[in-house]
This record gives sequence, C-alpha cells and structure tokens, in this order.
Amino acid sequence: MADETLADRVARLEERVAHLEGPRPVPADRPDADETFWALHGLKDRVAEPGAVLFTGSVTLPSGEHYEWQQGSLADDLLEDDWSQAAEALGALAHPVRLLLLREILQGARTTAELAAHEGLGTTGQLYHHLHRLVAAGWLRSTARGRFSVPGDRVVPVLTVLAASRR
Repeated sequence: MADETLADRVARLEERVAHLEGPRPVPADRPDADETFWALHGLKDRVAEPGAVLFTGSVTLPSGEHYEWQQGSLADDLLEDDWSQAAEALGALAHPVRLLLLREILQGARTTAELAAHEGLGTTGQLYHHLHRLVAAGWLRSTARGRFSVPGDRVVPVLTVLAASRR
C-alpha cells in the first residue's frame, strides 16, 4: 500500500463508509425481514434470556452539535436494582419548567440571560432553582458562569425518557 495514491486511498475510504452506512442485510429466515425490529433482533442475538434493555440514538441538535449514544442493561440487573436510586434523576425531569429548560438548552439557549427572556420560565429565582435541580441530577452542567449545557452522554437518554413517556 506504500505505492497507493491519495485518490486510491480516498476511494477505498469512501467504499468503507458506504458499506458502514448502507442498509444492513436481514437474514432470510427471519419472519419480519422488513427490518422493523432490527435493533431488537441485534439485541436478542447478543443477550441470553431473560433479556436486556437497550436504548441508542444519533442526534444532531439545531446548534449543529452531534451526539451518538448507546446504553444497555441486563433485565436481571434492572429488576434486582434499587429503583429508589433513580428517584432524583426522574424527579428532576418531573416538572414542566425543567422540561422546558432542557428543551430550550438543547435548541441552543445556553445562558441564564437567554433562558430568563423566555416567558414560560418564571422569575430569575425560580429559573435558578430549576437549573440547580437539573445540574444536581446530572441532566445539565454549568460550563461557565451563567452558561449551561446538557452533557453529551445525557442528550440521547433525556430524549429516550421523553420518547418512552409518549402514549
């Protein structure tokens, strides 16, 4: 490959990217070869009974930031876990103003001044109360004085919680 030209290398890389981004073949013996449950089948191929839970996502925010995330947990581990440990994180999301804050921050509003200008976020004192609750639960981080962001490893999880709560 020492004699390989730049054009050859680029062509080879483009082929690899096309292969990685292309559709995944579905085994013909699967009754749902339409790929509806492609993620589920991949999970089942890797995990024995009683199974597991997997969430994953690829998200580009309006600001152009791109996040990819995947997390899985064995069903036994989840069922045996102390669910009360999740109360703080879930409780922090259980308020309309905090959900609005997360949405605004994911859409690009990052400073307390930008957030305070939104009519649905209450007084400055209320705003700080909600921001601090989200920071304490790990859904937000303070990146500088008066600036907030959703940590990269929390973008897909918060969107997953919202998707799971839809009926």
